[in-house]
Amino acid sequence: MLPAWLEAELESVPEIEVFSTADELVEGLRALAERHPDVASLRRVGTSRLGDPLLCLTIGSFEDNALVFGLPHPNEPIGGLSALHLARRLCEDAELRQRLGHRWHVIACIDPDGLRLNEGWLKGPFTREHYARNFYRPAGDEQIEWTFPLDYKTAYFDDVLPETAALMRLIDQLRPTLMCSLHNTELGGVYYYLSRPEPGLHGVLQEIPSRLGLSLDRGEPESPSIAQFADGIFKMPDIETIYDYYVEHGDPLPASFGGNSSHTYARPYGTLTLLSELPYWDDARVSDASPSSTSYADALREQAAGFRELVGWMDDILAATDEDLSSGSPFVRASRYFARIMATSPDSMEKRAAEPSSQRPATVAELASLQDSVHMFRLRYAGMLLRALDAEVGIGNATPAIRTARTRLAAQYDAWVAEDKAAGCAEPIPIRSLVATQYAALIASAEFLRR
Repeated sequence: MLPAWLEAELESVPEIEVFSTADELVEGLRALAERHPDVASLRRVGTSRLGDPLLCLTIGSFEDNALVFGLPHPNEPIGGLSALHLARRLCEDAELRQRLGHRWHVIACIDPDGLRLNEGWLKGPFTREHYARNFYRPAGDEQIEWTFPLDYKTAYFDDVLPETAALMRLIDQLRPTLMCSLHNTELGGVYYYLSRPEPGLHGVLQEIPSRLGLSLDRGEPESPSIAQFADGIFKMPDIETIYDYYVEHGDPLPASFGGNSSHTYARPYGTLTLLSELPYWDDARVSDASPSSTSYADALREQAAGFRELVGWMDDILAATDEDLSSGSPFVRASRYFARIMATSPDSMEKRAAEPSSQRPATVAELASLQDSVHMFRLRYAGMLLRALDAEVGIGNATPAIRTARTRLAAQYDAWVAEDKAAGCAEPIPIRSLVATQYAALIASAEFLRR
């Protein structure tokens, strides 16, 4: 059972019909600062690459600091709503501020430029197809979460983004006890990342989703290099661990790892970092740990085949249009990046399939995770490549190569959309439940540290 105070806070989250735009998130922070000048103050902490001010609302006066930021990946808008609800409750409720015991620094949107490229789906309809056809996720060296400095063995990165630099300054100034980078996934169940094991917190985090009717994800971690603390709770990934995993397993190192994450930058300050990963669509299979009739090895091989097909299509379309693409748009840069980064994945999956430990039945949750990843990446990244081609046509660069490639890819994309619909396992989750889950996880973490 959750403690009574946390149950009450779950009920504080109102019904929410749509996601907020970048402008709406900024206006939400401004309104709170104007209504609660006695406990809250708003300041500019940086500037986006396209010139938007990055605003941070500071609430409370405790010595320990908590830093919360939404939209570190701009296709993940649940965090913007969670950040606003957190700020609202802290401004309104002195007893809650006392219970949580931190001085809070809340940035509702750290990537307004990227969020604007997702605004085509934020107001619905909330179908997988509508989402994917309006989807944008930046190339790796343009992702705020993964452009912190890195210097590890042969991996080096110092091309820090302005938004990342703003977070670095805040982390250095605040030395936060708690940091919450507000992410979400797409399909499956709820899971968490922690920068260190905290057994006294694990049970509460696991209980929150079930209280709201969501599944706890017991399927595959996002990478085989990621350690698990408990069901649905994983160790925060970092490039050092991923690098060593490649070396240990004899896999070729990527040409570039990009940068490291926010949690690694805050690690010297002893910060507890929490990431709560929430899906837009639930798949009840991801909480089923019973064995399936498919071997884990065969499930990995099926996943590898799906990824290989996707990478082949993206490589083919990009090669056919490479000399004609003129805009250098974010969609083109991201498409090239994800085609390159996924290229070695099928070989790694097949290599894992050949290991003796994979000759066992896959659990229902593992099988669902592996199958869902193929659907997710096909719809995401082929959809974004379609947007790249449409953008070229939109600026008048409708060359024969671009028009032909667009027609071919659109037909294949329609087939993948139909295949995803036929699978029929994705159920949309009420936005209120997603926000309440993320909000509850971060305040439970703060109260745990306070105690």
